[in-house]
Amino acid sequence: MITPRNNLLFWVAVVILPFSLLAAVEPSAGMLFLCAIGVFFLCALADGFAARTCLEGLSVELPAIARMSKDREAKLELRIRNQLQKTAALRVGLSLPPEIQSDHEDAWIALPAGTEWSRFHWNCRPVKRGNYQLDCAYLESASALRFWAVRRQVPLQCEIRVYPNLFTERKDLAALFLHRGSFGLHAQRQVGKGREFEQLREYVPGDGFDEVHWKATAKRGRPITKIFQVERTQEVYVVIDASRLSARPIVSSASGGGRSLSPHPGPLPRGEGRGEGEGTALSSDLATTPTTTLERFITAALVLGLAAEQQGDLFGLLTFTDKVDHFVRAKNGKAHYNNCREALYTLEPRIVTPDYDELCTFLRLRLRRRALLVFLTSLDDSLLAESFVRNIELIRRQHLVLVNMLQPPGATPLFTNPNLATMDELYQHLGGHLLWQKLRELEKILQRRGVRFSLLQDERLSAELVSQYLSVKKRQLL
Repeated sequence: MITPRNNLLFWVAVVILPFSLLAAVEPSAGMLFLCAIGVFFLCALADGFAARTCLEGLSVELPAIARMSKDREAKLELRIRNQLQKTAALRVGLSLPPEIQSDHEDAWIALPAGTEWSRFHWNCRPVKRGNYQLDCAYLESASALRFWAVRRQVPLQCEIRVYPNLFTERKDLAALFLHRGSFGLHAQRQVGKGREFEQLREYVPGDGFDEVHWKATAKRGRPITKIFQVERTQEVYVVIDASRLSARPIVSSASGGGRSLSPHPGPLPRGEGRGEGEGTALSSDLATTPTTTLERFITAALVLGLAAEQQGDLFGLLTFTDKVDHFVRAKNGKAHYNNCREALYTLEPRIVTPDYDELCTFLRLRLRRRALLVFLTSLDDSLLAESFVRNIELIRRQHLVLVNMLQPPGATPLFTNPNLATMDELYQHLGGHLLWQKLRELEKILQRRGVRFSLLQDERLSAELVSQYLSVKKRQLL
């Protein structure tokens, strides 16, 4: 497509209008003025005809898959091919989805002569997790006399994958990932002797009879003792609720750390080849999408996966709504962690009621080995809490179960807020106390069944999950 530029309008005003007025004032020289106008028209038409070849040999390529993190600045690498290797000033625009924000819609790029490929970095920032397709780009170039602009749409095949942002969470847990000691910055003493078989050795006075390997003793004709070690390949599963309650937006809390409901909780707790006009840095005040409960669950699950990988355990995932949606068997390694991340980055909440009956039946049939099950769900609905308590009986004896949920807004004990000014605030605070009391009763019911229930703050969710996991490792509860 060819469109007129401002230069053409300017020269029309400079040439045609004055000469037309002069032709009206001086009829004798009118023929000369008309010839000048005609020459201008011929130049403009010739320039427009020659402009059709301005974009010949120019194309744009993007990587097939571009990976980004939510709310973090990223760069898309554009590779521009100039087959004719001529100097050109090219205007490029990308049809980014609304979830990928950029502070500029297009950019002018100067292509040098004698170079077939040039690289250009497009600054952007995703504000929502998910999978997005970038299917076209727009090119524009000016004609030789700058009278016309030639535009063309070129197809692209680029998949943008926006993952949860783990930078803040990992910064809060930096000591864990410094590779100093067994459990982070300081090594901690292991309690107990472990239950994982390591090797056999000769009997030493003082060994207990329960440590004697009787078959090896009978075979060798002398006492043989079994040596055990602390378990290093335990299975850890995070069970994520993606049903209707996980779609609720999170109201930020001013308080810091997470806590249990009970007053005395237990022991668990710049590139080359840039052209001129490259986009500037993004402004820091771009709007972001509201954080949902599911978003926090996904971030905390991935951070816990990193902690399990650090400790040498096997990490797995399960997401459910009214059925089991995704199940990733516990393994370790970087490739497995990437598979877990791929399973979660497109997860969205569904407006359905969770089915704990099918979930617990699935876990009972699929998980034969004893494992740590970390539930991330919401049980402030009385019917859902009753269903959960009833169905947890299927798995509580075989597995170690930890249940965690975010603290609902206002769910605090009575008289904790002395700044109540109106009667409405008083009744609202009273309603929050009743909800807190119900959750505390639920905690006691689950505690009698050997299930630990914790009510956590949003800001400390990931840190508290890692703390609970390390406490289980230290006490060898599995």
